Amino acid sequence: MNRARLWSFQYRYAPYLFVTPFIVLFLVFLLYPLGRSFMLSFYQTIGPRHQKFIGLGNYWFLLQDRLFWAALGNTAMYVIGFVGLQIPAALGLAMLLNSKLVLGRSFFRFAFFSTHLVGSVFVAVLFSQLLSPRHGLLNMALSWLLQTPIEINWLGEPRLAMVSVLFASLWLSIGFGMIYFLAALQAVDRDLYEAAMVDGAGKWSQFWNVTLPGIRPVLVFMVVVGTIGAFQLFELPFVLFQQSAGPNNSALTIVMYLFMTGFQVRDLGLASAIGWSLVLVIFLIALVQVRISGVTREG
Repeated sequence: MNRARLWSFQYRYAPYLFVTPFIVLFLVFLLYPLGRSFMLSFYQTIGPRHQKFIGLGNYWFLLQDRLFWAALGNTAMYVIGFVGLQIPAALGLAMLLNSKLVLGRSFFRFAFFSTHLVGSVFVAVLFSQLLSPRHGLLNMALSWLLQTPIEINWLGEPRLAMVSVLFASLWLSIGFGMIYFLAALQAVDRDLYEAAMVDGAGKWSQFWNVTLPGIRPVLVFMVVVGTIGAFQLFELPFVLFQQSAGPNNSALTIVMYLFMTGFQVRDLGLASAIGWSLVLVIFLIALVQVRISGVTREG
């Protein structure tokens, strides 16, 4: 009888026991910090212990804060450049490495994807050397091509600061996008291409009428994920410019401004407001992208 009761107890409560660690971790490390940061956004803070309720004061301050709008502008320009270049480059590379005419496709697939495995900090250190004005590999290559000494100060010129960050982030992420597009291209029904060729469609027509519709869900996914990831840019410019916002704050991003406000100025309330403002911006942009793509209306 006791064994039967024990078996019944295990049968009823074992699933809850297995789920309990996830629930505890979710509450402690995700839900509570989110709720706490939301509440902090309505307080003026000096360190973790001195708090004063100011309502929407932090959000009102951000609307008038020059640095916040500069960070938002820098981030927005970076997002446009990143998504506008990463998606076509990753798709083009995937189409090239999906062709049977390319020898050693497996090697090249791994080679291009391997850049994503090294991490943002390593890439920032690497590009700080590649973009060196006098001895950097990029300037040396330009000098060799143009047959004249080139010493562009990529990291010291405000107009080139975000361009340098964009170079590094594209090198890091194009291979990542390539893998997704490769999987999508291989899932497109080959019979559709044969039918298109029978109808006299050329390569360009096949791309627009067969390839793009076939990979559309993955394409939308990559645009949305790329946009979200680009808005969260922090480690790459922070390390690339040696824990600064670049010349004249030209590489200041929203997350970098959040970090400086929260951990250097120690105003956790304003930092929380910056974080939730970023959440709102990302949500609205992602919503617009999904609505425009029409993915939610399919099926």
